[in-house]
Amino acid sequence: MSNRNVRVSELLKREISDILHTRYQRESVAITITGVDVSPDHSKARVFYSLLSVQEDSWNAQSFLDKFAGKIRFELGKRIVLKRLPALEFEFDESIAQGDRINEIIDALDLAEEETPD
Repeated sequence: MSNRNVRVSELLKREISDILHTRYQRESVAITITGVDVSPDHSKARVFYSLLSVQEDSWNAQSFLDKFAGKIRFELGKRIVLKRLPALEFEFDESIAQGDRINEIIDALDLAEEETPD
């Protein structure tokens, strides 16, 4: 990824997070923006998010973000100046759940190792 794409990705991540937590406080209280992947031509941006609450809420969060993607993009346009403001596609970030699962497996292995007699 080029330096410019990295900077644009970080800028979008910061501003989208700020928009969600200032304008849509009640709806997005459990949503955390974990990353943004901008296409090389800046026409699309995949916005990755995670949830602080139960995984059942992921469907509600996805429908909320899909519904307000245009309004969030409009707010972004007022805050930042880019030649082409990318279209936003929100995607649930599975990496945190996968990391938790790996930690559970490691903890289970540690417990099993402690319980086995030498």
